[in-house]
Amino acid sequence: MTTRTFRITVRGAFDALTDDQRAELLARAADHDILHAAFTTEGTLTYDLAARPFFTFRHLDTGEAEEDILAATERAETAARGWLTERGYGWKNLVSHAEDLSEAPLGKRRRKAAARGDA
Repeated sequence: MTTRTFRITVRGAFDALTDDQRAELLARAADHDILHAAFTTEGTLTYDLAARPFFTFRHLDTGEAEEDILAATERAETAARGWLTERGYGWKNLVSHAEDLSEAPLGKRRRKAAARGDA
């Protein structure tokens, strides 16, 4: 059986932040900028609190069967809630989107490589 890679995006909004929490998030905003966005097994949080109260948590997971994407999504949501809770940040309206990379269409270069037998 082959290993499947899942990319899970958990989106939500910060909720009931104190002035101190808001100031802390704004001070660390450069560390959580979209330019640092990556899907990792630990998960990465990005936000632009100066513009809007929303955040995105990107998580990378694996599984062996198509059905494993459900458990991976739950782990991603748990990781996002854990990250926020550990730091004392409130949140609301979590919504997740998961993608099985084995199902993703190949880009032009990968299609050409596959046609040549390089992939």
